[in-house]
Amino acid sequence: MRKAQMFRALRWSSLLFFGFLIVTQQVMSYGPLVNFDNHINRTHRPRFDGFSGFALRRLDDLGLRWLTATVLLIAAAYIAYKFKTWRPLNLALLSLLALNFVVGVFKIFLGRTKPRDGFDLLHAGGMSYPSGHASNAILSWGILAYLIYRYARVDRFQGRLASAAVVLISLTICIVSLIRHTHWFTDLLGGLFIGASLLVAVIAVDRYVPSKSQLH
Repeated sequence: MRKAQMFRALRWSSLLFFGFLIVTQQVMSYGPLVNFDNHINRTHRPRFDGFSGFALRRLDDLGLRWLTATVLLIAAAYIAYKFKTWRPLNLALLSLLALNFVVGVFKIFLGRTKPRDGFDLLHAGGMSYPSGHASNAILSWGILAYLIYRYARVDRFQGRLASAAVVLISLTICIVSLIRHTHWFTDLLGGLFIGASLLVAVIAVDRYVPSKSQLH
């Protein structure tokens, strides 16, 4: 049963990673998705100033690396202490290391410029693709939701609410990034794919070798 769960999760992780590779190929070859990038980039955006602009920036902050990592590590440490298992903290560290390594490598390798620069170039020293905000959001908040469900012993309904919150936060960050002109659409799509792929892969590892605290 455990091995079957792991292989099922790994298949999903592989499928999501394949989606990431397709988006990456489109970015590298300036394919049809990049044309869609340009179409969205030319679309009129409402201007948000004052409090509305401040609120947008705070929503965007939900995908910041330092914020998501800090919240995840503190919550994982508390769950580990409360329920007498190191597993939540280990999984949090594993997910953060994997995310920052994979996303960092692709950002440096591609060097894509941001839409605010006014042009779309690869290998130009940019750090746009894949979106760290999108990948941070879906992986960090997703792992947190998983840890709460698997180790803090909440019921299934609360677990589903946590999962819905992860989806809402991730989509909100993507929409705000488009409004604020900080990422191309494909940056965000690639970030969601790679973040989700790593999330499912970490869960697969955890489900294959469960701890004694996994009671449900």
